[in-house]
Amino acid sequence: MHLETILNCCYKIKGFVYAKACLKTIDHNKTVIAVQLRPRKNSKPRCVICQKPGSRYDRLKPRKFWFIPLWGFRVMFIYARRRLTCPVHGIQAEWLPWAEGKSPLVNAFKIYLAQWVKHISVETAAMLFHVSWKSVFAAVKYVVDYGLKHRCLDNIRSIGVDEIHYRAGYKFLTLVYQIDSDCRRLLYVGEDRKVKTLLRFFHRFGKERSQWLKAVCCDMWKPYLKVLAKRAINAVIILDRFHIMKYFNEAIDTMRRQEARQLAKDGHEEILKHSRWCLLKNIKNKHNSCFYLQV
Repeated sequence: MHLETILNCCYKIKGFVYAKACLKTIDHNKTVIAVQLRPRKNSKPRCVICQKPGSRYDRLKPRKFWFIPLWGFRVMFIYARRRLTCPVHGIQAEWLPWAEGKSPLVNAFKIYLAQWVKHISVETAAMLFHVSWKSVFAAVKYVVDYGLKHRCLDNIRSIGVDEIHYRAGYKFLTLVYQIDSDCRRLLYVGEDRKVKTLLRFFHRFGKERSQWLKAVCCDMWKPYLKVLAKRAINAVIILDRFHIMKYFNEAIDTMRRQEARQLAKDGHEEILKHSRWCLLKNIKNKHNSCFYLQV
């Protein structure tokens, strides 16, 4: 089986054909698979702006495009881009369905790299696939930008708002998720956890969509609650159970300490001493306790 046949099976490009594939030595005696591409016979170049066909004007110098590695070899596409006379935009470069702009990476390779970055670091991905970390970063940005451009924000009825600590010191990110039963996904990431941070999300989300929200789950952070009260006016605000129980337990323990000090001051028996976990433990785990507090 020829390599051209394998490439046609896994990555067929409409309007173009794989003309020839061979091993080629490049910088520092590195061997790569070089694949020549050419336009299909009688096909017209398309404008890079409007993608409408036009008459050929001239041809530029051959360019290299890096594809997904095969069998440990880097794969390089070589193509001399055509220029055309577009009836709307004049002389323009040819639209390439496998690459965008001046990027040296094939779009399929960008998606491949972005999938790997979910499991390994950017530096590791760059080392394994013989590209720069900037190329890996650009690949992730390409995938994220595509997803943001084509995502649909309609029919979102439930969202969750939370923050994560991501850097030394008090550095936080605000996260907004869709938490509907049929779809769970990240919608927004904003730096810091201020009122303005969450307001930026609702500004992008839109006033009409915000009015259709039925439920919002968040913690008891006051800046979030302040924004939700104004923007998610028709939604039920569901407070995070973890934070409710945290504050509830802190209040109980504060009261226990105050009462213990008062009992000791009044000369009574210290019945509340060593009773913290009897008050705070889950009732389901009461059989693990050695004694119970009688009230």
